[in-house]
Amino acid sequence: MNVYFELIRYRNCAMAGLAAVIGAAIAYTATGAPPSSAVWMFPVFLAVFLATGAGNAINDYFDVNIDAINRPSRPIPSGRISGVLASRTAFVLFAASIMVSYFIGEWKVPLMIAVFNSVLLYFYAKSLKRKVFVGNLGVAYLSGSAFLFGGSAYGMKGIEVTVVLFLLSMLATLAREIVKAIEDVEGDRKDGAVTLPVRIGERYSAYIASLAGILAVLLSPVPYIVGLFNENYLFAVALADVFFLYAVFLITDRQPAKSSKYFKVAMFFGLLAFIAGSFLK
Repeated sequence: MNVYFELIRYRNCAMAGLAAVIGAAIAYTATGAPPSSAVWMFPVFLAVFLATGAGNAINDYFDVNIDAINRPSRPIPSGRISGVLASRTAFVLFAASIMVSYFIGEWKVPLMIAVFNSVLLYFYAKSLKRKVFVGNLGVAYLSGSAFLFGGSAYGMKGIEVTVVLFLLSMLATLAREIVKAIEDVEGDRKDGAVTLPVRIGERYSAYIASLAGILAVLLSPVPYIVGLFNENYLFAVALADVFFLYAVFLITDRQPAKSSKYFKVAMFFGLLAFIAGSFLK
């Protein structure tokens, strides 16, 4: 069973699910939804958890040759699970996520997002991630869309109030994805993947990642300014910004592996900032 948790990267799934719940909670408060609709937050978490796990599993299936070079200890290249079983696991999780999404909200907007994201996750893993910059934008959208999905449980108004969180998450994820591509450039070249660092070089890719990271920091006060979060958010997000800036420094210092880790830490503290700004009074 442990190999399945490793395959789907359950910690990433949980973080994505939590992001969706935060989006749902903010939308629930902003839209004045009836108390009975608060029950949608659990299926929101579950649907995003399952979809993220499916995306991670199908990504490992298509990336087996790259992982054999860059991450040989992953479940498929290490031989602990077959590629066929990993792909079947992904499709079961995709189907389960869509089924859960059907019961969320009144206008079936979460269902439409779930179907679209499932299709995008599949084609991202199969081919889009090997397209210059398109793959980076795709996964950045998918990461940020967790907030939109949560907000969509409460209709279009719920989506409107979570757009700013979507944009911040997208910028932060875009920066980290480019850094990860720099880290994986050797395996990508051998596999024939034309990623941004392969096409334009590691140096210019680092500049683009740094720009996205700095923009995320500059825009981080916006949720407070527009009244989405309380003042606790400002104190918490300042810590996230420190990690973001340090991660940017590590990119320019040509330490992509270390930079990627700090971007992940920064995104975690950013998520905590959203929680602090939403729920802690």
